[in-house]
Amino acid sequence: MEDLEMKAEFWRGKRVLLTGHTGFKGSWLSLWLQSMGAQVVGYALAAPSNPSLFDVAEVGQGMTSIIGDIRDLEHLRKVFAEHKPEIVIHMAAQALVRYSYVEPVETYSTNVMGTVNLLEAVRGTNSVRAVVNVTSDKCYDNREWVWGYRENEAMGGYDPYSNSKGCAELVTAAYRNSYFHPDKYKEHGVAIASGRAGNVIGGGDWAEDRLIPDIMRAITQGKLVSIRNPHAIRPWQHVLEPLSGYLVLAQKLYEEGAAYAEGWNFGPNDEDAKPVQWIVEKLTKAWGGGAGWELDGGEHPHEAHYLKLDCSKAKMRLDWHPRWHLEDALGAIIEWQRAYRDGKDMRELTLRQIGAYNGIQKH
Repeated sequence: MEDLEMKAEFWRGKRVLLTGHTGFKGSWLSLWLQSMGAQVVGYALAAPSNPSLFDVAEVGQGMTSIIGDIRDLEHLRKVFAEHKPEIVIHMAAQALVRYSYVEPVETYSTNVMGTVNLLEAVRGTNSVRAVVNVTSDKCYDNREWVWGYRENEAMGGYDPYSNSKGCAELVTAAYRNSYFHPDKYKEHGVAIASGRAGNVIGGGDWAEDRLIPDIMRAITQGKLVSIRNPHAIRPWQHVLEPLSGYLVLAQKLYEEGAAYAEGWNFGPNDEDAKPVQWIVEKLTKAWGGGAGWELDGGEHPHEAHYLKLDCSKAKMRLDWHPRWHLEDALGAIIEWQRAYRDGKDMRELTLRQIGAYNGIQKH
């Protein structure tokens, strides 16, 4: 991966429109872009939880933050017309599997029509050069096999969330083929790619029904952590890992165009695909104070047991590689949550962890 100084030099002054900037991943990426001097415009619903990383780390301070619904095409078009972005990173989504069972219409309208709206806004804006649509590792037709899914595998998805992400990939491919075909790049000058990442973890995640937030909530309240699927294996990675991939990909799209306008996987190395129980035991032990866990034996909707990405393409063609092992990621989470508990400056701490990831200082 290119060093931080080269990357920061590229992003300095770039007009970036980021959807979903108030969410967990969006807040981390907003701060990272701000730290490199990008002119960031965010478009999203209000922060999805209280507390939220967006509020706690004062993410809105260094950017233009617009509260809007990705399903509102006219508003989105006005924002594009006014701010004339050069690079678009689309992260606005309904991102929870279990919630998608309860609210399938909201899930599909946000994740599928939201993607259509985003690409329509791009289609009507001459300034855009590069688009990264962030989907999910769950976009693949999951066969529960032991090897990783490659970018040319079939789209699918068992539940409404996973399926909606497969649909978003198909929408992206259709728009690329119909309006931004790589063979006609010299005519339209727009390169569109998708980024597929899995189970991201990190400080400042307060979402419902996600493992790390559930663990940290229970630990900080002095309760046992209740676990649904202790043996389910997930490709865990710190949130900064896929974000670094999106940044490298966006830069390649901007600088080299059509050659990179396709789907890309960003996941951890094989040794960091661990069972849920392993994660819980590591975090409860690291936190101390008698923290522990118990099995939740209730009825739960279907969730994939095993899912892994093959990231060979990103490693080979983007020179993208994971930097932190899972142990590093869990250490960063403990550091972040303790700092929050102790009333520290969370904007400064979050930016410091971004710096540590980039090798500016030892983590």
